[in-house]
Amino acid sequence: MIAWRYLRARRSDGGVSVMTWISLVGILLAVAALIITMAVRAGFRAEFVDTILGSNAHVTVYNSEEINDLGQSSRVMPDYAARAEAIAKVPGVTRVAPLVRGNVMANSGDQNTGAQVFGISADDFAGIPRIANPETSIGDIARFDEGIAIGREMARTLNLDVGDAITLISPNGVKTAFGTSPRVNVYEVVYIFSAGRYDIDNVRVYLPFEEAQSFFNREGVADELEVMVVDPEGVDDMTPALLAAGGERTLLWSWRDRSGGFLRALAIEDTVMFVLMAVLVLIASLNIVSGLVMLVKNKGRDIGILRTMGLTEGSVMRIFFICGALVGVIGTILGVILGCLFALYFDQILAFVNGASGGDVWDASVRGIYKLPAKLMWQDVVKAVSLSLLLSCIVTIFPARRAARMNPVEALRYE
Repeated sequence: MIAWRYLRARRSDGGVSVMTWISLVGILLAVAALIITMAVRAGFRAEFVDTILGSNAHVTVYNSEEINDLGQSSRVMPDYAARAEAIAKVPGVTRVAPLVRGNVMANSGDQNTGAQVFGISADDFAGIPRIANPETSIGDIARFDEGIAIGREMARTLNLDVGDAITLISPNGVKTAFGTSPRVNVYEVVYIFSAGRYDIDNVRVYLPFEEAQSFFNREGVADELEVMVVDPEGVDDMTPALLAAGGERTLLWSWRDRSGGFLRALAIEDTVMFVLMAVLVLIASLNIVSGLVMLVKNKGRDIGILRTMGLTEGSVMRIFFICGALVGVIGTILGVILGCLFALYFDQILAFVNGASGGDVWDASVRGIYKLPAKLMWQDVVKAVSLSLLLSCIVTIFPARRAARMNPVEALRYE
């Protein structure tokens, strides 16, 4: 009751000082910043991982290098059909797709760009989540066997649309008595996809499997097998079973191996950002000390009277501890509300800022993904609330103890 009266009292009556209001606003903003930062980091990681899993193999199966009778190294799979059937029987595997891969130059008119060709069957192509997405694609995926599928950024670079022609040029073409001549083929663009990743949409094209075998001189063989699993996070536990099903010379390359370095960097960055935001919350909490010290000074006469009436040191300490803790609790609650609202409407806020700045805030060619979503997780909110309340209570102890140890005689000497 006494603590609440002190907090409600006007400054002219020796109540809450301006520093206390500053500390409340500081905690509010610090907690909101912590929640927003963690939500943005969680959203970035979720979007990045989703684009990886939605447009790439969860596990790539390929052969170890083998030297043939001519002294040439080779990794091709002549028995790809049988191995794909065996791997498909492994529990947890949802799809196995033979692939033919190669690098070419793509041309349209005066425009040229490098391209990565993925040769895949029409059924397997239709099963790639991020690629076969009707909401972000243009064209008819059912016509895949009649032409070629290219990424959105490549289509923009080459100024292509559905129905236009694209030329693929490979240096490893037809072998003649005078050497190897480049292979040049023209295809109709029947499908333009967007995988959500700039680096994929800018270089990747898909060809029908048999056409890719012919184009890259891979008749009767495949370069690798693209394996999709039910639980990509637990793909490492499936390694022994996949190796056993693949047989000799089988090597595996999972999505974690492909992007492990970047994911580890994200984890380190998450930790560093949390520490930095925690320091910000601590700085805001320290303002409570200034406000309480001024409150104790203003209430020195009251403390002396209460002590002479028999109030114990513990009771006085609890009064001022509650004053400081209430500031922390109110600031934390308001900060959680502000941070959660900002995270929930982050897309609209970012779109507004991006539009107001001329569209330069988020450049997909630099950051890889096209959007930066915020993913609000209750665990992050609990961490922010716990940290703020803990720091607020800890810093409140010291001025509260000072008030409790005040000598009532000294407090009333000049009254």
